Amino acid sequence: MSLAALKSAAAWPGRAVAGRYLLIAGILNLVWETAQLPLYTIWYSGSAFDMVYAVIHCTAGDVIILSATFFLSLLLLGKTAWPARSYFRVALLVTFLGAACTIYSEQLNVNVWKNWAYAPAMPLLPPLGTGLSPLLQWLLIPIPAFLLARRLSR
Repeated sequence: MSLAALKSAAAWPGRAVAGRYLLIAGILNLVWETAQLPLYTIWYSGSAFDMVYAVIHCTAGDVIILSATFFLSLLLLGKTAWPARSYFRVALLVTFLGAACTIYSEQLNVNVWKNWAYAPAMPLLPPLGTGLSPLLQWLLIPIPAFLLARRLSR
């Protein structure tokens, strides 16, 4: 474990990269959450307020997951000189942990708590029936957000 990596992320230039990553990934998640609304039943049965609330609520959850997976990944794989060292290992672990959180969250919210439901248009992944769109969100957003954050911080 590396508390030194957390310390490095809190100092310059790590703080700039970490802040930009969370901002960029947060914005990308907001766009994704908005774009995938037609894949949920709220698109057909909810009011405009319900949809705006859902997008804000889900994006806030995404930012919490982004932050938690980022700091956990820094603790587990980060090196003292992060972001100069272990940058991509941290990014890959964030992506993996985010995808795992998504599968777990979708199972709880769709099948157990029934907080939301998929529309027939949502492609499902066997055997759990997890929606493809929320999983792709966590497979496709973190790495480009990390790359852009690093590029903008140079």
